[in-house]
Amino acid sequence: MTQAILQAQATPGPFGSMTTMVFMIGMIVVFWLFFIRPQAKRAKNQKKFIDDLQKGDKIVTIAGIHGKISQVNEDGTLNIEVSPGNYIKIEKSAISMDWTTQLNKGTATPAK
Repeated sequence: MTQAILQAQATPGPFGSMTTMVFMIGMIVVFWLFFIRPQAKRAKNQKKFIDDLQKGDKIVTIAGIHGKISQVNEDGTLNIEVSPGNYIKIEKSAISMDWTTQLNKGTATPAK
């Protein structure tokens, strides 16, 4: 008798494994829609922004340094003029896309 009860409890219902499978697929889809897809889109926009930089653009670095691009180097660096006659060399990846776009739009803080 007890063996029959244990077997009945261990055996899933006809839709038990199917429901679990659908739930897992749904979780993966939600995770992709809300986490992976937006991050990939942001990374694509950041790469396009970095690739489109050119001489004369006003930028802000992630450290908060404001400057104007004076030279775009082939090795992935930029020479920027931070004040008249003062130049520094930075990596392209050190440029803040949010702050730079807001600087060029004329607003004080980046949109979030």
